[in-house]
Formats: sequence, C-alpha cells, structure tokens
Amino acid sequence: MRKPLLALAAGAAVLAMATPAAAAPSGDTIVTFTVSTANLDISVPPSVNLGAVFAGSTASGQLGNVTVTDSRAALSATWTATVSSSAFTTGGGTGPETILPNLVEYWSGPATNTTGTGTFVPGQTTSADAVTLSLPRVAFSKTSGSGNNTATWNPSIRITVPAGAVGGSYTGVITHSVA
Repeated sequence: MRKPLLALAAGAAVLAMATPAAAAPSGDTIVTFTVSTANLDISVPPSVNLGAVFAGSTASGQLGNVTVTDSRAALSATWTATVSSSAFTTGGGTGPETILPNLVEYWSGPATNTTGTGTFVPGQTTSADAVTLSLPRVAFSKTSGSGNNTATWNPSIRITVPAGAVGGSYTGVITHSVA
C-alpha cells in the first residue's frame, strides 16, 4: 500500500515543479520626493550713525554687513543686489535742509563671506570705484553657480555735505534690494 501513495506523492511533486511560477521576475517601485526651496532674501543693518561733520565737508563710514541669502536651490542660482538712496533731510526738508542722492557715494567692497558655488562679483571693490546713488546701482551679484548660497559685504558710503547746508540731524535711507 505504500507504493501507490509514494507514486502519487512523486507524481504530485513532478506536476508542481513543471507548473510555471505565477509571480513576475521583477517589479518596479516609483519613488518621488521634493527638494524644498525657500526665498531669495537680503538683510541689512537697521541703522548707522556717521557722526558729526561741518557743512562743506564729507560724512563717511561703513553701513555694516549686508547679506544675500539664496535658498531657492535653483539650477541657475544667479542674482543681482542693487542699492539706492533717498535724499537726506533735516527740519522741514527745504533746499538748505536737503542733501540730494547725487551727493551720496557708495562702494560695496569685497565679499567678507560667501557660501555655495559660483562667481560672486562686488559692484565696486574700492573707494576709487565709488558710484553716486543718483540712480539705483549694482551693489553685488552672483553670475554663475547652482544651489543655495550666501554673500556678505560691508559697504561704505561718503556723503558730500554742501557748504550751504544748515545745521541739524540729517536722516536718509539707503535701500538694498535683490532679484
């Protein structure tokens, strides 16, 4: 009686081995993820005091660190920072109480710190390269590279105070922007 059962079991094993597998020989899984991006930002010192000067002389000094932070994770991570100036006024802002932007000179100086890849270009490296802020000027730029990056510089300004300027505390705004 054992032989027929053994033969039946052996026949079942041969039958099971001869049947092709129902599973696929490989399988694909599609995987996705997102590289988050953020903004292109600029930070500047909130204020600076250049001290006291007499009419007919110049007020000058550094503004403090200006930093562009590019967190866009862009393939082409280029940007240009510009600078402009308002008029500087005291009192009621009449003619003798106003120093116009064409009397304000600016130079970026070199970068004090950079991160990321690419080429960082100062707008004006030295005081000999100073430009008047009678119109918006390039302060700094990044002309090549990819990914996140930062650049910091400490720009200087020089304000020519007209001989006819009246005494008082003059206030103006130096504006840096980045795009």
